[in-house]
Amino acid sequence: MFTGLIQQAGRLQGLARAGGGWRLAVRCRPWTEPLVIGESMAVQGACLTLVEVAPDGFVADLLDETLARTALRHLQPGARVNLERALRLGDRLGGHLVSGHVDETGRVADIIRHGRDIGLTVACSRPLARLTVMKGSLAIDGVSLTVAGLGRESVSVEIIPHTWAETSLCERRPGDPVNLEADLIGKHVARLLEGDGTAPAQEHSLSEDLLRQSGFLE
Repeated sequence: MFTGLIQQAGRLQGLARAGGGWRLAVRCRPWTEPLVIGESMAVQGACLTLVEVAPDGFVADLLDETLARTALRHLQPGARVNLERALRLGDRLGGHLVSGHVDETGRVADIIRHGRDIGLTVACSRPLARLTVMKGSLAIDGVSLTVAGLGRESVSVEIIPHTWAETSLCERRPGDPVNLEADLIGKHVARLLEGDGTAPAQEHSLSEDLLRQSGFLE
C-alpha cells in the first residue's frame, strides 16, 4: 500500500525481457534507509518487487500483464519515473490510500497553467470517470491528486508547482499515456452497488437512492 506522495524521481535505465517476464532497471539517489531485495516499490504508480538493489538504483520484475496494463511500456531509457516505497504501519498517511494496482492507462488531454498552478486533464474510460468525485482523489502516475473537474470520459486535476517540478508529471505532454488508479473507496462502493445476485435482498441494502438520501450523492 502507498500514499501517492512521491519520495523521489529516478531515471529509467532500461526495460528488457528476462525469462518469462520483464526486468526494469532504475537509477535513483541513495535512500536514508537502504533498499532491500523483496520489498515493494511503486514506479509510476505500479507496485513492483525489487530483485536487485544498489545504493544508486534497483532492478524490479514485471509480469506481462503489468506491462500490458500500464504506461511503463511506453517509457524510454532516461525517462523520469516517480518512486514511492511501500507504506508501513505507523507511517504518516499524507495523500490517500493507493494500492499500486493500475486500473488503466489514460492519456493527457490538456495542460493549462492557472497562474502558478497547472491544470491537467486526462482522457479515461467512462467507468473510471464514474468512480471519481469532485474533491476526491485520483492517482496519476502514482501521484495523489485532488479531482477538480469531471467529464463523461475525462478527469481534471490542479497541481501545485512543487508537485509538478518534483515528479515525472513535468515531462508529460498532450497525448502522452499515464497510469491511472481510482480511489479504493469508490471502487468498493461501485462493487457493492453492482452486486452479484448471490446475497439475499435486504430492506436497507446499499443503493444509489440510499446514498442520495443520505447526502453522499447529489
